[in-house]
Amino acid sequence: MRFQRILAYLMLGSLTLAWACGGRNATQSNTETPQTIGGVPAVRLNYRYEPDVPAPTLENTQRSDTDRNPAVQADFDKARSQELLDRTITSPDKKRVLAVYRNISDLPSEIRLDMYSTEGKLLRKVTSDAMAGHFPDTIVWSDDSKSVAFVAANRTVGLTPSMPVTPAPVVPDANAAEDPNDTPLPTPTLAAPTPAPPVGILTFKTEQIYICDSEGGGIKALTQNEGLIYFYFVWSPDSSMLAALAATAREWRFQEIISDGKGESMVPQGRLRIVEKNGRERRLDDNLTFVRPVWSPDSAKVAVPYDTQIRVYDAAGTNPTQAAVPLRNQLLISSQAYDRDQQRKLQAANSGNDANATPQATPDEPSSTLPDEKLLVSYNPIVELAWAADDLIYLKTAYLRRMKSDADSVTSFARWHRLALTPQPSGPAK
Repeated sequence: MRFQRILAYLMLGSLTLAWACGGRNATQSNTETPQTIGGVPAVRLNYRYEPDVPAPTLENTQRSDTDRNPAVQADFDKARSQELLDRTITSPDKKRVLAVYRNISDLPSEIRLDMYSTEGKLLRKVTSDAMAGHFPDTIVWSDDSKSVAFVAANRTVGLTPSMPVTPAPVVPDANAAEDPNDTPLPTPTLAAPTPAPPVGILTFKTEQIYICDSEGGGIKALTQNEGLIYFYFVWSPDSSMLAALAATAREWRFQEIISDGKGESMVPQGRLRIVEKNGRERRLDDNLTFVRPVWSPDSAKVAVPYDTQIRVYDAAGTNPTQAAVPLRNQLLISSQAYDRDQQRKLQAANSGNDANATPQATPDEPSSTLPDEKLLVSYNPIVELAWAADDLIYLKTAYLRRMKSDADSVTSFARWHRLALTPQPSGPAK
């Protein structure tokens, strides 16, 4: 009897220990379950580098200088002969058209903006006579079509008022003889009055970011940092904020001097910052870059490259983090393999042309040292990013040289790579 009681106690203890171990393991398993990429701080992301992959399939958002809405162009041809329409930019929902134009007396680099319907009806003048829009290539609609962002500064050549748009009414000839058999002419209808340009908008000496709504109203300066020049900006997918690059006026002028000395076209460099629609601004980094930033599809993060490094930043949260992804070594190794592959293809092509030539194999041997970047023609900095999916960032490396003449500009050895992101597992429960 005593033996049976001891055996029962031992069995009960074993069951209790097994339950405790099982419960603890289950807790650890739940704790270590990976989260979604959007919910993981940037500093807790792992990555895997994949070289020389096909280019990502992205929506083409580039616009030609000749893109013009036919109805808006017709309005300019008929009633705005003293103004030159440069281009039109249609909202994503295809309901509004932003006209980019200038008066014949304006400087070529200073533009004006008006909001039209897609039928060619002028809804509202966006810019005031005292402000000049700059960098028309950077004007961008938000994805929800509710806002459009652009940069503007003080107008430098006087305050030339915008031209009247109302056409002159048709006046019948008073000296003409009346014919009783003629059908009376209809009474001419006066055209709707031309909307007046807005007034009282704060402007600055340097280019600041402005936004307006889809009706062309509610215009305001989103940034108000005199002395800074904002030149690249992109909306987050949820249309709540912008990622922008900005440089000081002194830095901008210095970059112009250096480029002019080389006979090159200036490619501006700036510091990354996030600008919310309420005007709150947060600078993310002190390093300069010339590459436009990209947003994650869920608007939780933004990324930008610096030469051969990519940095990922949390866009929101009480304690936002950032992560640096150094890729120099991986790019060196993959460039060495790429150059060897190109050399083999060239030898094969040459041997095909010469029947007596014998192709020589160049086996890829694992190297114990990093290759010399000066000997690799395909080793180049990162010049473009594309965040194609939550867990995939594409990066393009290439040799770029932008000259004063587009015919002399060079782009070579363009190659696409990508980073596959995964969340780091969280630690075991304590």
